[in-house]
Amino acid sequence: MVLAIILISAVVFIAALIVFLVFPGTRRHRDRKLMEGRAIAHRGLHNAAEGVPENSLGAFRRAADAGLMIENDVHLTADANVIVFHDDTLKRMCGVDGRPEDMTLEELKKLRLGGTDETIPTLKECLDEVAGRVPLLIEFKVSGGNSAALCEAAEKVLSDYEGDYVVQSFYPGVLSWYKKNRPDRMRGQLSTVIINGGIARLLLGTLISNVATRPDFISYDLRFGGSFFRRLSGLLGGFQAGWTFRSEEELKSKGRHFSAFIFENMPPETVEKYIKERF
Repeated sequence: MVLAIILISAVVFIAALIVFLVFPGTRRHRDRKLMEGRAIAHRGLHNAAEGVPENSLGAFRRAADAGLMIENDVHLTADANVIVFHDDTLKRMCGVDGRPEDMTLEELKKLRLGGTDETIPTLKECLDEVAGRVPLLIEFKVSGGNSAALCEAAEKVLSDYEGDYVVQSFYPGVLSWYKKNRPDRMRGQLSTVIINGGIARLLLGTLISNVATRPDFISYDLRFGGSFFRRLSGLLGGFQAGWTFRSEEELKSKGRHFSAFIFENMPPETVEKYIKERF
């Protein structure tokens, strides 16, 4: 009997601890309406075949013209400028070795995106292009522990922007910075399941960093929409976006897990049709 009580108590304690760690933010942020039931263009409305590379001014222009919320990514350059670029290295999009963080803005502006005439835009150039026409979902790409420096530099640019934007990152340090310095801003925790990347990356999919950041939303890899931790966060009231939808089949099979839909490489009308039928 005593052993049974101990075991039951241990199970209850572990369950309570998991709930405490994974519990999302309790506030219903006013900017949730920007994302809820929304098709979000991943890295802009890009199309490589048509000469419009991802995270380019052309991709942002097309998305804004279509009335789509835009997801983009920001890095900090060696001379503390904020650029819009996704990858950790320049190889895939620009054909050269190196990292954005190791080059100055002047050096980066000499490169071209995906063999086009498009250059890597600064965050300021992106904001000027969008000009508040549609909301932005800005992902912060941290490198070498520069989360605070990146946040500070980005906010210097964003502080004068009159359009709507929310922030997200895989790195809890970004959310912690915003929680402390810009508590009015809606912030989201990006998450996926990484098995072969060490303990830190494995824990990423568990959402246990919520205990420190209490994010306003979760942005979860749709491939793992059935994850216990993703489901638990939803049951606890967490608002959830899914990424990255690339087909109507994925929308139909996995869209039910989410309330916002980050997509690419398919017509936005397909996503909007699904959303209209779903909501």
